[in-house]
Amino acid sequence: MQLSSLLTVIKPINVVGTQDREIAGIAFDSRQVKTDYLFVAQRGTAVDGHKFINACIEQGAAAVVCEQTDGIEQSGATIIQVKDSNEALGLLASCWYGFPSQHLKLVGVTGTNGKTTIATLLYQLVRQMGKKAGLLSTVVNYVDTEAIPSTHTTPDALELNRLLAQMAEKGCEYAFMEVSSHSIAQERIAGLDFDGALFTNLTRDHLDYHKTFDNYRDTKKRLFDTLKKDAFALTNKDDKNGMVMVQNTKAQVFTYSTRALADYKGSILEEGLDGMLLLINNKEVMVRLVGRFNLQNLLCIYGAAVCLGFDKDETLRVLSLLQPVNGRFEAIHSSKGWTAVVDYAHTPDALDNVIRTINEIRKGRLITVVGCGGNRDKGKRPQMAQIAKQGSDQLILTSDHPRDENPLDILKDMAAGLTEQELRQTLIIEDRASAIQTACTLAQDKDVILIAGKGHEDYQIIKGIKHHFDDHEEVRKYI
Repeated sequence: MQLSSLLTVIKPINVVGTQDREIAGIAFDSRQVKTDYLFVAQRGTAVDGHKFINACIEQGAAAVVCEQTDGIEQSGATIIQVKDSNEALGLLASCWYGFPSQHLKLVGVTGTNGKTTIATLLYQLVRQMGKKAGLLSTVVNYVDTEAIPSTHTTPDALELNRLLAQMAEKGCEYAFMEVSSHSIAQERIAGLDFDGALFTNLTRDHLDYHKTFDNYRDTKKRLFDTLKKDAFALTNKDDKNGMVMVQNTKAQVFTYSTRALADYKGSILEEGLDGMLLLINNKEVMVRLVGRFNLQNLLCIYGAAVCLGFDKDETLRVLSLLQPVNGRFEAIHSSKGWTAVVDYAHTPDALDNVIRTINEIRKGRLITVVGCGGNRDKGKRPQMAQIAKQGSDQLILTSDHPRDENPLDILKDMAAGLTEQELRQTLIIEDRASAIQTACTLAQDKDVILIAGKGHEDYQIIKGIKHHFDDHEEVRKYI
């Protein structure tokens, strides 16, 4: 593609050199730069791409997009200075791949909890309606029926647009994607044409990155602020930030709620470990998901499908067929009468929700196995332990992803949330496999074991190294 064509989608502060160049590819990682590439120098959280500009020019880069030009040696490369390299990359990536989001009905899902369930089940729902669709999620990406491994909740701008382009090429009409706060802050979604945006809820998370809750909230809100007039915004009225999200949007606003007047209203009529009987907009439907938080997720899914033009009754029928997402309140039954629930809950609010749900329907004791990740928000560690202890008959604290931290230091931070008496009643078992096995050994008929924090993840990161580890496998080994 001609450099001059690419530059029409961004607003350069200054351009030094010719725009009459054929660009062979775009890269933001200096190691990926080849002859005639356009290199975009980004300021990352760990590395500043500006340090590698001269090296990229030596590797054959035809052009460089950057925020500052100091230190760039004289060369034949075209230097394009911009205000924000992250935003420029998003816009350039969209242009490079032919603006793929404009050829899809793209719906973004944001919030602290529920993003994966909602995006994945929407993907399943429209496919069961006979439509082709794509999915971008924490667990796995799908281009129609082709599964592609996922490394981030929201991919980088180049990968994101490449996947969307593949969806358009495969004839997908719809695309559903999780939109993380990191991806909004880092402008990975710049240039995307959203037809709808969904808000789940907002609780403490990622404060190691955003520093304050207000920053975190305002970052999420930006997704709705940038929606076009003919898009829809569907928000959770039960969350105190639900209406804040849409207060400046140009899109048409719809609401869902389990408590207040809303466009999409629902309640639980009956509930067990394997499903619920719901009342959604005055119609009964049996579903295979469990918990009030999943009632909210299902209302969001139902509302989004109706906003996209699907028949209301047919949508309810298909809702009843949907299966739980991997690692989201997945029940594994033992022949001894106890049940293990594997859930991704890794924030205080998510853990509280899943514990409350189990406590509403259990007939025996609740044994909770939980840890916290290393190199992440330390403030939530004592909160997680406190919530788990208050809602459980037996608490086992263990490792999650220690990453580069000492697991015992993380456990010490969690233990700080408990009183001396609560600590005496709590088991602290560093090895996660041993913790799960201990819980299974303690479980009796009608008991429920909650194994929280990792859900779908089939690995554990210890001292920076990824090891295979799957909570489901550990339970089934014991059974």
